[in-house]
Amino acid sequence: MALTPETIARHELNGLCVRVVAADSPDSVGIAGRVVQESEKTLVIRDARDKRVPKSGTTFEFRLDATDEAAGPRKGAGTAGKHDCDPAAYVTVDGDRLLSRPARRTETTGDSPWR
Repeated sequence: MALTPETIARHELNGLCVRVVAADSPDSVGIAGRVVQESEKTLVIRDARDKRVPKSGTTFEFRLDATDEAAGPRKGAGTAGKHDCDPAAYVTVDGDRLLSRPARRTETTGDSPWR
């Protein structure tokens, strides 16, 4: 299954580039880096150091690499657009859509490689 704006909530998030674009906690806004750990209710994002960010009440912007289907010429639903300096598409996801154990969230359709 390709990583697209429509399927991102069913994918493993570890390793993806992410930025916090809105949050209940103003201190979380602007945190950016790679997801290094995911739990049911939080993401750990590594930039200069690891920062744990709650999923609930937070809006994340995930980068889809240029090799991913969503980064092509067509924009999928939920794609925020292309940033001028990066050959990638970005998708914004409400953290409440990600609230569940990662293994359960990625296996709900039966087409995930994560077991």
